[in-house]
Amino acid sequence: MVLGINTSPVLAKEASLEEKSENEAEEADIVGLRKIEDGSIVSNVHTSKWRVFTDNGRELFMQGKLEEAERYFFSALQEAKEGFGERDPHVASACNNLAELYRVNKAYDKAEPLYLEAIDILEKTFGPEDIRVGSAFHNLGQFYLVQRKLEEAHTCYEIKGRVLGLNHVDYADTMYHLGTVLYLQGKEKDAEVLIQDSIRILEEGGQAESIMCVRRLRYLAQMYLRSNRPEEAENVQRKILHIMELIKGWNSLDTIIAAEGLALTLQSTGSLKEARELLERCLDARRTLLPGDHIQIGANMLHIARVAMLKSSRLRKIDTSKAIAELNKAKDLLKDSIRISSHILNKVVKENGKMLNSGTSGETRKDFHTALIILLQSLDALGLLEIKKQGLQESKDEHSPIVEAENALLRCISAYKEFGTERSISDSREVKAEYLSCLMHLSSLMSDSQTERTRQFQGVNLQNLQDEIKNLEVEIARRKRRI
Repeated sequence: MVLGINTSPVLAKEASLEEKSENEAEEADIVGLRKIEDGSIVSNVHTSKWRVFTDNGRELFMQGKLEEAERYFFSALQEAKEGFGERDPHVASACNNLAELYRVNKAYDKAEPLYLEAIDILEKTFGPEDIRVGSAFHNLGQFYLVQRKLEEAHTCYEIKGRVLGLNHVDYADTMYHLGTVLYLQGKEKDAEVLIQDSIRILEEGGQAESIMCVRRLRYLAQMYLRSNRPEEAENVQRKILHIMELIKGWNSLDTIIAAEGLALTLQSTGSLKEARELLERCLDARRTLLPGDHIQIGANMLHIARVAMLKSSRLRKIDTSKAIAELNKAKDLLKDSIRISSHILNKVVKENGKMLNSGTSGETRKDFHTALIILLQSLDALGLLEIKKQGLQESKDEHSPIVEAENALLRCISAYKEFGTERSISDSREVKAEYLSCLMHLSSLMSDSQTERTRQFQGVNLQNLQDEIKNLEVEIARRKRRI
């Protein structure tokens, strides 16, 4: 029997620092949509059709043809009832498959009754302690989790854990998913214990280098970072990088991303030398694997530039010339990051028009979104860099760093108004947050300098700027409460 599809994300974006949730692939590892190979005897035309319809639905689902898959899964359910009887486990399987499809389609009102019917049939057929019942509760838990019905999800995972028993091989999965629920409920210590135990079981079972174990380590590291425990996150990230180096080597973007995550944590704890070395190694590796204008290369340059700016701040009172040299290195990197992200944005607009249309692929939208964030971050960093340089040089000429800082921050406004008008982009909390940062730095600069050139730039003045800042702060806070 097929007891689950489980190929779409379960956790919301918040649960992960990456553009997709780590739990998407995690789910695929748990159950997966499989061909029917249960050895059941085909006794009549209905059972034969049930098998064919289910396999066809599976294939269509995997191809993303959800409407066609729905028709086949619905037909499979009808044939199962005709061929095996209304309360047969094959009917439970068909209910669950259709429910999973509705979950992916976010037709939650249609999905829940089917999950509950599947559980009822299995409990009455095999008893409440059967592993098949546990698997059905797992699927229902995933369904509740994606809707943030955390208490309901918690109950489902606890039932699955009780059914499996502490020594069952799948209990590690149950602990991990229960841990994610507890974390979202704010019970961080309990969640941490469960996720750590889940990882320990995998490691003791010889799966320390498995992708599943790596995903769980990443989630644990994210928990530590959100809890402002960077030293503990660093230890976990070092373990992840070691595993990735062993199984994939540096000729892999997965290893590069693991190294970059560690570098950013090291940067936050002040270990600038090691952070810079790791980031430079990441940049060299990316240049061998990716086109020169890839957004990951631009983002990597931005990270190194930020480390150089921090290094300059350390050198400020020790050696002014070295501090300025670090800022110049950072400036070159930021210019390249701005060039790359601007190129990507202009290319997408040229190919898709001013507004991204319904035919624009999800990958293109993601690249556009990322490129705009990197552009705003790089321009913002460049503005701050020029302000730092002004403090070191105390230049008074017309091309002084303060003018360059204004130019960079004003370009943030231009970029946001040019590229941030598309609905899915303008609604992005991340984009708005970066734009807000630029506006706040520009407002501070204008308050200090009040240059005529800045006041007259495209109608920008201090009062309008401060009003826009207040509006953005309210909007971002409102969106944050909804997440």
